Amino acid sequence: MTTRRDFIGGAGAFAGAVFCGCGLIHAPDAHAQAPVKRREVVVSGRRVKTIDVHAHCVFPEVMDMMGLKFRPPQLVVGADRFKAMDEQGIDMEAISINPFWYSADRDKAEAVIKLQNEKLAELVAAHPDRFVAFTTVAMQHPELAVQQLEHGIKKLGLRGMSVGGSVEGLELADPKFHPIWAKAEELGCLIFIHPVGTKELASRLKGNGGLENTIGNPLETTLALSHLIYEGTLDRFHGLKICAAHGGGYLPFYAPRSDAICVTFPDRCSSVTLKKKPTEYLKQLYYDSIVFTPQALKTLIAEVGVDRIMMGTDYPFPWTSTSVDHILKTPGLSDEDRTAMLGDTAAKLLGIKSN
Repeated sequence: MTTRRDFIGGAGAFAGAVFCGCGLIHAPDAHAQAPVKRREVVVSGRRVKTIDVHAHCVFPEVMDMMGLKFRPPQLVVGADRFKAMDEQGIDMEAISINPFWYSADRDKAEAVIKLQNEKLAELVAAHPDRFVAFTTVAMQHPELAVQQLEHGIKKLGLRGMSVGGSVEGLELADPKFHPIWAKAEELGCLIFIHPVGTKELASRLKGNGGLENTIGNPLETTLALSHLIYEGTLDRFHGLKICAAHGGGYLPFYAPRSDAICVTFPDRCSSVTLKKKPTEYLKQLYYDSIVFTPQALKTLIAEVGVDRIMMGTDYPFPWTSTSVDHILKTPGLSDEDRTAMLGDTAAKLLGIKSN
């Protein structure tokens, strides 16, 4: 059962999320209150449209429907968000909501998602030059989720789908979710996978260091992607466009072991016949750039390709306020590399017009 703590600290699904209240949705006035001149990002004389593929919000009225009272330590409303975006040089954010509704019954989940997606569409309509959004779906009810996904994309104009790294203990590779992946493949929309924590390891992640977040969140992404690979989901739905949060967790950084297990212990990879080596699937996924150091970013690029990485901030969770400079100042990149990661790749996947 979800507790209040899940929505306050680093452990829960909404670590670092933000209320999007009326002040943000209705508001040239809110934007006008921010006197900060927007930082314009230029690469070799070209003005680059920067797109943050990893930024969060929640809506208090939707939380209320689930009986949850979200009280974040950092409440960002209205002009503050625009101010932060302008200071950092973020032109647009792709808004996602980390799931807190996966335990809801069908009727409750239907009502929650309906209001939530309408609020997302309202936010985008109010500020189309600053936001696009990922539709939310009730993964625990696949037939309903398929309807919600199609409605969100085709009727509300949302640009992709956000999902958790697991669904009440079920892996995303579970056959239960195949209808959802089939619909996402048919629609050609981007899927943003964000961890919701590894509750199964709660006892081992206690103690200093915030390990439930520091280790737990990237570990869940690693598990989710690994199951999608080894269970053949990415072969079955080879057209899926998946973006994994936090640089894909640990998987891209120790990827050769994923190949080695099938060579060293072939019996452990025998239940599903894969069409290619596990590491090759990494090159058909996408990742955000939240990996903290230039060397880590270069390692990620070497493993998956620069065209597979998009800028992310995890806003408003304060992991970084320098995502633009993280890309600009990483040595050894071409201008094309930088512009791709700063916004060009995201623009293509999310259907955003370039400058």
